[in-house]
Amino acid sequence: MSKTTQEQYVQLAWNATARAEKLARDAERYARDEDFRHKVEPLATAGRLWAEVAQSYTAIIAAVLPEPLPELPTAGTEY
Repeated sequence: MSKTTQEQYVQLAWNATARAEKLARDAERYARDEDFRHKVEPLATAGRLWAEVAQSYTAIIAAVLPEPLPELPTAGTEY
């Protein structure tokens, strides 16, 4: 997978995650108001679907990462 394609998948995953988060926040906000509770289930369902989309993109990204993964710095480690 080329760097451009990788960046595109990362951006797609990021966008899907952000959309899922917004829908979850909206559902939470509407759940607090009795007049708008009818909107909670559709928003939560849409948020769950977008979360699944994000999960699919991250699975694609993970599938093309080199094995073994490089070690990540730990807290207190200088770069």
